[in-house]
Amino acid sequence: MAVVVELISYPVKGCAGTSMTESLLTEAGLAYDRSFMVVGANGVFRSQRRDPRLAVIRAAVSAGGERLTLRAPGADVLRVDVDLTSARRDVELFGTPYKGIDQGGAAAEWLSEVLGAPSRLVRVPPEHDRVTDGWTPGTSGYADSSPVHVISRATLDGLNQRLAQADGRADRSPLPMTRFRPNIVIDGWDEPHMEDRARRISIGNAELGYAKLAIRCAVTLVDQQTGAKAGPEPLRTLATYRRAAEGGVAFGTKFSVLRPGKLAVGDEVSVSSWSDSEL
Repeated sequence: MAVVVELISYPVKGCAGTSMTESLLTEAGLAYDRSFMVVGANGVFRSQRRDPRLAVIRAAVSAGGERLTLRAPGADVLRVDVDLTSARRDVELFGTPYKGIDQGGAAAEWLSEVLGAPSRLVRVPPEHDRVTDGWTPGTSGYADSSPVHVISRATLDGLNQRLAQADGRADRSPLPMTRFRPNIVIDGWDEPHMEDRARRISIGNAELGYAKLAIRCAVTLVDQQTGAKAGPEPLRTLATYRRAAEGGVAFGTKFSVLRPGKLAVGDEVSVSSWSDSEL
């Protein structure tokens, strides 16, 4: 039986994830996932691709969403009262314009100090109406694309076996799941990449629809504990067996939310529709 073994939300895009035992699943993904974003002075989003120290910033949102707490090594804890009413400002994500609500000077000063570059924090507005693409269209906050990223443990185990073989070292330290920043981790599937073939998934009282394969980027090269780039893996090995037709390498799968609900670690994962992988 396949079950959920991890649920992770990333309240601030690019920053560390928050592990949960249960979470609401909204149309835009796990509660508060990527609902905040760090931008430069020009409004363009910051990413671990260029700002790997985002990985060491830990964010937590209060149960009602009214307060955001930020922590980072060597910095004082910052608590921000979330602003949903101030004027909207222009922001940009992968060249696409959106709106954001600036969260004030204290957050900007704190982030600029931690990242070593002028930065602002914005919150996705309540009226945000983004539509994501893929087999199953959906919506999301400031996620790269579709709102829910799923990986199975079997998929990561398969990669780590290949990495050990490439090194010729059976004792090679395996890459942790954190390198891939999933929202839902599934255990119980006996083959790697079964998530690629799942088209409709039910978990608890919620349902997900397949959107696309997750194309990986340089964020997978960042050690999520230290915020430092850690070498050519896993992209070098993934390129030997996971090349996607549209370019890049695929690892994990993106889903849209067909039916919101409540998820919990231990919930059974039921697939009602399968198809061939797009890879």
